[in-house]
Order: sequence, then structure tokens, then C-alpha cells
Amino acid sequence: MKTTIKDNVLHIEIPLHTPRPSASGKTLTVASSNGNQPTEVKINGLPVIVGLNAYIKPER
Repeated sequence: MKTTIKDNVLHIEIPLHTPRPSASGKTLTVASSNGNQPTEVKINGLPVIVGLNAYIKPER
């Protein structure tokens, strides 16, 4: 995961992966930070922590 701040906007780049079931099985994740992760981006000298899950709903 890559993070930057530009014009006071946090930009997050994260690689996509093949859809796979989420922990609950209700959705299919396509990208995840795998929990809260500290980034190299800092605000007031402290790292910004990101927890990210991108998902799709499976067809029914």
C-alpha cells in the first residue's frame, strides 16, 4: 500500500487481487490492507494509520 498527501488529500494506492471470500463470507474482497497499518504519511509528526477493505457483492 502506498500513501501520499497532495493538496490536502490523502491518496491511497493498493494492489487489487483476485476476488476472494471475506471473513464473514458475505462479500468478495478485491483489495485489503489486512488490518490497520501505519503508513509513511505523517500528520503533526504522527503516522497516518489506514484500515482498508475493497469488496464486491457476489451475484445471487
